[in-house]
Amino acid sequence: MDMVTHGRGSDAAPSARVSPVNSHNEWGALEEVIVGRLEGAVIPSDHPVVTCNIPGMAARAQSLLAGFRYPRIMIEPAQRELDGFVALLQSLGIIVRRPDAVDHRKRFSTPGWSSRGFCNSCPRDSMLVIGDEIIETPMVWPCRYFETQSYRAILKDYFQRGARWTSAPRPQLTDELFDPEFRVPEKGEPISYILTEFEPVFDAADFFRCGRDLFVTRSNVTNASGIEWLRRHLGDSYRIHEIESRCPNPMHIDTTILPLGPGKILINPEYIDVDHLPAVLKGWDILVAPESDPITDPVLRVTSLCGKWLNMNVLMVDEKRVIVDPHHTATMRAFENWGFEPISCKFLHYAAFGGAFHCATLDVRRRGTLESYF
Repeated sequence: MDMVTHGRGSDAAPSARVSPVNSHNEWGALEEVIVGRLEGAVIPSDHPVVTCNIPGMAARAQSLLAGFRYPRIMIEPAQRELDGFVALLQSLGIIVRRPDAVDHRKRFSTPGWSSRGFCNSCPRDSMLVIGDEIIETPMVWPCRYFETQSYRAILKDYFQRGARWTSAPRPQLTDELFDPEFRVPEKGEPISYILTEFEPVFDAADFFRCGRDLFVTRSNVTNASGIEWLRRHLGDSYRIHEIESRCPNPMHIDTTILPLGPGKILINPEYIDVDHLPAVLKGWDILVAPESDPITDPVLRVTSLCGKWLNMNVLMVDEKRVIVDPHHTATMRAFENWGFEPISCKFLHYAAFGGAFHCATLDVRRRGTLESYF
């Protein structure tokens, strides 16, 4: 008997659908984006893989206050900035989708451990868009284990409208995945990572896309097994290149190196040695990011979960326009000198929740098709 059946009648799925998901790079004209939420946010639960990536005073505060709700003094200014960012995107004609609000203080568990949540401020971390496919990533922070649940309504809608939807193998996150002897390397020491190769794990924000070529940094949330899982999953249609980072506690690529358009790439001079870039990038224009303008507000300095290079965490609206925080005046001037049109949007308070413009978004649809730029 032929086991292949073909639907007929009113209930049959359309034979050809145009997927609402279509994004192949970081710079095509942005048409639809998912933006995170702050409602229900709690300070991330204590775990070595969390604290090793949080700078200075914020790491000590996080250890003491893990699992408690963020105070209003932090939520309210960040929410005002987030509302302004969403309004800006909509004014540019971009469709904005939002996850469900979630109470992240609820405790959850697996057979091996339990945790409270964090927040759904950064969809860039938990989902990777490759063409018409959204991949839920196997994230390593225990408090983010079920984070994509808050995006389920959006994911199901995209799937029903023709997108491909994949979930990488959910990790166990047991002690075997973490090196108990790990410590953050001192300046001049070789870079090391808290992760073993016990199982594949990665955050989507450790990758950026240039058509058929993806670039990745290994980090304290992405191991070699995770990179290999994605390489096998994507197959021969894509090439994945690893970029060496000199960051002592690496986590996410978008404050280390980020493409701004075909042939143009922004680098962090502290973390990237241009002589050790993948060979395919050698013909591209290297744009060196200026240092971030100092943060003088004592609350912002203490509460930020991010490093000082957050001025690089920008969002390309298209090949010319880029959204930048106006506090970073040197970065604004640099973009103008490079021929871009910076769009000003205040967003400093979002750093307490894990990022800036690039982190806070997941570009679901950008104009353009799959190309090879090398």
